[in-house]
Amino acid sequence: MKHPVLAFIGGGNMAGAVIGGVLKSGRAAGSILVVEPSPVQRERLQAEFRVHTLAAADATLAAADMVVWAVKPQLFRAAAAPCAAHVGRALHLSVMAGIRSEAIEHATGAARIVRAMPNTPALIGEGIAGLYARAAVTSEDRAQVEAVLAPTGRLLWVANEADLDAVTALSGSGPAYVFYFVEAMVQAAREMGLSEAQGRQLALATFAGAAALAQTATEPPEVLRERVTSRGGTTHAALASLEASGVKAAFVQAIRAAQQRARELGDEFGR
Repeated sequence: MKHPVLAFIGGGNMAGAVIGGVLKSGRAAGSILVVEPSPVQRERLQAEFRVHTLAAADATLAAADMVVWAVKPQLFRAAAAPCAAHVGRALHLSVMAGIRSEAIEHATGAARIVRAMPNTPALIGEGIAGLYARAAVTSEDRAQVEAVLAPTGRLLWVANEADLDAVTALSGSGPAYVFYFVEAMVQAAREMGLSEAQGRQLALATFAGAAALAQTATEPPEVLRERVTSRGGTTHAALASLEASGVKAAFVQAIRAAQQRARELGDEFGR
């Protein structure tokens, strides 16, 4: 390996999603290096992607044009220590939750830092990631980051780093909200006499279809909802029950709780 253009610190699921995407987009496996202490993970990465792997950071990292941080937040400082001497000149892309760009700069000496908050549908190329760039990041740097992350799904740049806490609460945690509602629909299906398989098929198809309709429609979600809701009909009965139970308010409160926890994680690990 003469020039590892793209170096990953951490080789877990999100790193795998990004690696798989850039390989499909045409990047050579030989230009990718992953630092991953777990021998099981290294073996998996080598077998699945044919990329280069290291058990620990060394001077090989000095050749990297971009470093992608994909370790758990609580492991960042320990992971960064042996990397710092080699990665100061590189563009840094973080997909870690909670670790603020200032902490990455302090730990690595790098100034060109982009933070990304992806979500798990990135694993199948259907994710969305919020992105924030520090002042030293150039337009060319942004284009490089977009090229790396585009295969994982949609991208949304935000102007303020604090906005990533809201992105975390909405889309980062968002897939769990969808799965939660699907669980409830499947439970209701069983209670109404349908099989679990039938309930799952109906629930998943309904979410996918409604999301696709909302994506293509010019009207806001409120109008789409009203079109499905005839006064005195079945949908009206369901929505009236949800409103009476305060579901919308509770859901908004839950998302705000996620935002607050994102801030707390940043205070705990990201300074």
